[in-house]
Amino acid sequence: MTASPLAPGWLSHPDDANALDAAVWPASARRDDAGAVTIAGAGLPDLAAEFGTPLYVVDEVELRDRARRVREAFRSAFAPLGTDVEVYYAGKAFLCTTVARWVVEEGLRIDVASGGELAVALAAGVAPGLLGMHGNNKSLAEIDRCVGLGVGAIVLDSVVEIDRVARAAEQHGRVQPVRLRINSGVHASTHEYLATAREDQKFGIPLADAAAAVAAIRERPSLRFLGMHSHIGSQIFESAGFGEAARRLLALHADLLAGGEVPELNLGGGFGIAYTSADEVTPIADIAADFARVIGDECTALGIPVPTIAIEPGRIVVGPSTVTVYEVGTIKDVLVDGEHVRKYVSVDGGMSDNVRPSLYGADYSVRLANRASDADPALVRVAGKHCESGDIVVHADYLPGDVAPGDLVAVPATGAYCWSLASNYNYLGRPAVVAVRDGVARVIVRRETEDDLLRRDAGVTR
Repeated sequence: MTASPLAPGWLSHPDDANALDAAVWPASARRDDAGAVTIAGAGLPDLAAEFGTPLYVVDEVELRDRARRVREAFRSAFAPLGTDVEVYYAGKAFLCTTVARWVVEEGLRIDVASGGELAVALAAGVAPGLLGMHGNNKSLAEIDRCVGLGVGAIVLDSVVEIDRVARAAEQHGRVQPVRLRINSGVHASTHEYLATAREDQKFGIPLADAAAAVAAIRERPSLRFLGMHSHIGSQIFESAGFGEAARRLLALHADLLAGGEVPELNLGGGFGIAYTSADEVTPIADIAADFARVIGDECTALGIPVPTIAIEPGRIVVGPSTVTVYEVGTIKDVLVDGEHVRKYVSVDGGMSDNVRPSLYGADYSVRLANRASDADPALVRVAGKHCESGDIVVHADYLPGDVAPGDLVAVPATGAYCWSLASNYNYLGRPAVVAVRDGVARVIVRRETEDDLLRRDAGVTR
């Protein structure tokens, strides 16, 4: 069989449409003797029967291992330079109290970006000193709460926040540690919506304005300047952009040392993961080594000590740990050009549980989850059940041609920015999140019910 002419150029016709690509699926993913997919020893059909679909299934060991590997890779790479690395888990990727506890237990801190994310971390028992607070438009209430709690660092995203945070710190009798977010001008190779260091966007301040802003911070006794913060984007596969951002920031860092301490440099996150077999991911150890080489060389050239480095990975920790399970409802063979067929496989979720394909054009993979099949592979487009033609879960992949209503399909690498961006469009309740370890499953976020949705409607009279 050859690839369908309707398939994108990057998608190869599979030799086996049942195979689970190790680069995309959790390391524990297997097919059992009946052909069903298992994650961490638990069968996806059994989980679907017990907890319903759509269903996010998180491999706890995978998530923990990835968090620990990131921390160890960066600390090992920078240890020869005589400095340490603080790793903040980017809570925006996916945050619940259980995951917050896991990452802290693995030696990470947590980056939060709203009062709600802060509340989740606190409810998990995370010490405020282990938290960093982001956001381009923090409310006065959020700032006051962070300062009052003793949050470890607040990232100042604009000049106006200098005064706001300083006043809150004065009122609480505290000296608040702060970072300053800088637009380095480095244009990451990623989707337009994911590039966050370009000049014409909402985050941070221009590099040219940074020295004056730091001087203003240092004039406020209630603030302690930790260093600069940079984030060049998300889903980035190469390290060159991070290196260039580091060079630009370190030049400023060296100048700022003349006016006082600059103990750290935060280079953000955005490390990419594989969503399809076409994605070539740089191992995190190689990324860490590249970071250390560039920063070490640049600090030597500038004649300055290597600062403490901070990074903020999210997707690379949680993304590959999770698969989403759906039940197939309707199937349509659509004749696209009068000759070639695209098989539309509609499932019981969609853009309400994974908006990334609609928002970014993101690509995902899909496999039958309840059985294996020796039917010839057919090009499919997995569609959701929402009232939007753009409600697509998987734009293009191959499934066995006998996929049928009632089958289960699983989409891997859905741990990041799926549940966290989920909505109630068409009044669908957001799915449950189930954690699996050693074949045992437990709910860590329960499924929303219709009663949950109606409870907020002030017009309900029952």
